[in-house]
Amino acid sequence: MRSLDDIREEYEFLEGDERYRLLIELGRELEPMPDALKTDATLVRGCSASVWVYPAPRDDGTLHFLADSNAAITKGIVALVIAAVQDRPADEVAATDIAARLEPFDLKNQLSSNRTQGVPNMIALIRETAARIAAT
Repeated sequence: MRSLDDIREEYEFLEGDERYRLLIELGRELEPMPDALKTDATLVRGCSASVWVYPAPRDDGTLHFLADSNAAITKGIVALVIAAVQDRPADEVAATDIAARLEPFDLKNQLSSNRTQGVPNMIALIRETAARIAAT
């Protein structure tokens, strides 16, 4: 997975439809999420499309996220959110201001509100899960 900084650098040079294409490409680059992990417990509430996020704790204390969506652009947004915290220690993920890290993408003005309405819920799920894992 590309770093959020690398994605932002590319995103800044693009406009309109090219940005949509980049988001779709990012979604395609997500590691496949097994269907068995797409459960009610991993479903993000409040998204217009179905979105699942599963944190997999690793032995070294980092979290590796698997995620998926049934909508191409939404899946790209999911990839952006995951890129902000992928393979970082659980306590660091819990403390990360993911929304601030996504501000340079200006998603609210680039995409319809329908596509971005679930982003705060996705961020909350990731941070709350990371905090719970960090506490154990």
